[in-house]
Amino acid sequence: MEDKPSEASLQTVAARAPITAQRRLNTHLQEQMPVPYLARALEAVDPEHINGSTDYNNNNMSVLQQHCAFFDKDKDGIIYPSDTYKGFRAIGFNVILTLVATVIIHVAFSYYTLPGWIPSLKLPIYIDNIHNAKHGSDTEGYDTEGRFVPDKFDAIFSKYATKEPNKLTFMEIQCMLKANRNSNDPLGWGAAELEWVFLYLIAKNKEGFLEKESIRRMFDGSLWEILAKQNSSRKRR
Repeated sequence: MEDKPSEASLQTVAARAPITAQRRLNTHLQEQMPVPYLARALEAVDPEHINGSTDYNNNNMSVLQQHCAFFDKDKDGIIYPSDTYKGFRAIGFNVILTLVATVIIHVAFSYYTLPGWIPSLKLPIYIDNIHNAKHGSDTEGYDTEGRFVPDKFDAIFSKYATKEPNKLTFMEIQCMLKANRNSNDPLGWGAAELEWVFLYLIAKNKEGFLEKESIRRMFDGSLWEILAKQNSSRKRR
């Protein structure tokens, strides 16, 4: 007969490690949703959306692939710099930020997704291999195969959302990014910083908060469709 877990074995705070009290974990997540430790291949789930984004077709892609699929408009599985440029403009970024994002994304990540060893001057990103471009110093909301990890997603808010439980301020995002940094990983630091700053700029609400639902939909890419429709509506007015 196996021993029952002791109270100490279930503690998430250590008295001599104050940081564990400052960045608390949600100890009730398993009561709020089924198997929160199970990485989901197809859906970005949380307690409010246990089936993910039901209004969004996952097309049998991993959540990380879905995150990128918006930019592959011709559905050939390859994202070229021109595709990224058009996608960023569609969701509302200005020309300068779009150019900066496009150059950084394709220079930094194209090679890791190529099907072979020879670099391509066209700097394509292959969606089938996008998991190879996963960088360090991130939230670990995606696992190394591109699945979505619910308990890591929940930790973003239980640890860093100090003003509002399901929203992040810009400074809370910066605290999170600093805490997630791995040693000797400048590429990961820079990539994470740019990703979250760009997300904050395009998706923050009128009060200056980045809401949990926007972040969840960022993970599965459905946010890009919403932002593109909003941007298109503004242009027609």
